[in-house]
Amino acid sequence: RLKTDLVDILDHAIDGTLDRIEPQWDRRTALGVVLAAPGYPESPRTGGAIRGLDSIAAADPDVRVFHAGTATNGNGVATAGGRVLCVTALGDSVKQAQRAAYAAIGGISFDGMQYRKDIGHRAVARK
Repeated sequence: RLKTDLVDILDHAIDGTLDRIEPQWDRRTALGVVLAAPGYPESPRTGGAIRGLDSIAAADPDVRVFHAGTATNGNGVATAGGRVLCVTALGDSVKQAQRAAYAAIGGISFDGMQYRKDIGHRAVARK
């Protein structure tokens, strides 16, 4: 949600002038869903090809995919750990962010991909 360039903030931190910069934040709700490898958490399988990552950024500019347990190989990106990706979406409400995150997940696949389907449900129910 940070809108200010992180490098600018770090430069001010190094120079001891953090009081001269005011970071700007996106005030919308962020919701993230972790995609896990098959066998997670006990013994995650690695090396599975991850498909669909290229289309996510083009489909919705308010969705970001954060890599955790991934690695590149000659064929693209593959699973390399238990918690593979975190698909995060911004929205004006929890429900909107939730809808966008799960829609983006629909475009990603790898063998044995697993994720929770209830992220944000309590917050949505309170509205």
